[in-house]
Amino acid sequence: MRYAHGPDSTARSGVPAGETIEFSWDDSAIYPGTSRKFWVHVPARYRSSEPASLMVFQDGWWYLDPEGEVRGAIVLDNLVHRGDIPTTIGVFVDPGVLPGAEDPKNRNTEYDADDDRYVNFLLSEIIPEVAKRYSIAEDPDRWGICGGSSGGNCAFTAAWLRPDKFRRVIGYLSSFAQMPGGNPYPELIPRVPRKPLRIFLQAGHRDLRWNEAEANWLAHNLRVAAALAEAGYDFRLVLGDGGHTPNHGGVLLPDALRWLWRSDDR
Repeated sequence: MRYAHGPDSTARSGVPAGETIEFSWDDSAIYPGTSRKFWVHVPARYRSSEPASLMVFQDGWWYLDPEGEVRGAIVLDNLVHRGDIPTTIGVFVDPGVLPGAEDPKNRNTEYDADDDRYVNFLLSEIIPEVAKRYSIAEDPDRWGICGGSSGGNCAFTAAWLRPDKFRRVIGYLSSFAQMPGGNPYPELIPRVPRKPLRIFLQAGHRDLRWNEAEANWLAHNLRVAAALAEAGYDFRLVLGDGGHTPNHGGVLLPDALRWLWRSDDR
């Protein structure tokens, strides 16, 4: 099944486009030898005198591409312009590559790990570069992180380990099933004190291995959602009919952002 994008995922007349700036990052201390690009999208309503909220997207260009499934910058422009979400700067970070390596892709190493390396990479390397140029709110309730597939559990892990920084999470078709040490969250979430997180999850009825006993991606997302429910988290789970494709998650992005940034009384 294919889902249709709504008007908030399309550039609209009367909505001023923000500015997108591309950066290269080739000198990582946390992931030595990697090279990557990241993009910063600043909505037209941004003013340096008013610190902006922050939304970090994994798989940067996939989520930024105006002709792709997610169209992150277009969505931010539309929602900020209408006042549906606060003025929010989007940071779209590509996974690292290792030039010259037999397997140059560092994506799974970065995204599927159950540790704090990636969130520390964001906090110590990427976000400081953004903060040099733009005024970013310090309140962790105004920081969000989004990703799909391996980027989805990466986003969840980043907020889980550093809720003092990230408290708004979007995870599409998250690859909890392929975390190298196993998916820790169904057992871990109910065992520890509830963290101040707001979490939007999307899963697909026909995700990878949907009808198999082992490494079933749908089942692992449902188990994480059940654990969040049992632990009393502020979360939302949306199920779709598609397979492992960013289509449904991309269509949901406007509603996911509105839900993440809603006031506490809504």
